[in-house]
Amino acid sequence: MILPDLPVTVLRTLGLFVITAVAEIVGCYLPYLWLREGKTIWLLLPSALSLAAFAWLLSLHPTAAGRVYAAYGGVYIFVAIMWLWWVDGVKPTLWDILGVSVALVGMAIIMFAPRPA
Repeated sequence: MILPDLPVTVLRTLGLFVITAVAEIVGCYLPYLWLREGKTIWLLLPSALSLAAFAWLLSLHPTAAGRVYAAYGGVYIFVAIMWLWWVDGVKPTLWDILGVSVALVGMAIIMFAPRPA
């Protein structure tokens, strides 16, 4: 039966997407610190590892790659706005929250809509 497994599938998918987004953002943020903030070039090493983890994490989803990439974008937007708030110290606006909400609805439609077997 598919329905009882749906909450577990949703939580697993969302959790994996959140971890994936953090890996991508960290992988891009560390070079930013080097290039824009004058931090050490050695930040590129953990950056490369983080981006490798990002690519590997995306491969763990059991559906077509294009669908995963499309849906992941919605969760990435959510995590990026949380990063804006928690790391950059900029409180999200109502428009940020509305945009995140639309993106997450799109992600849910793409990932969890019924499909023929």
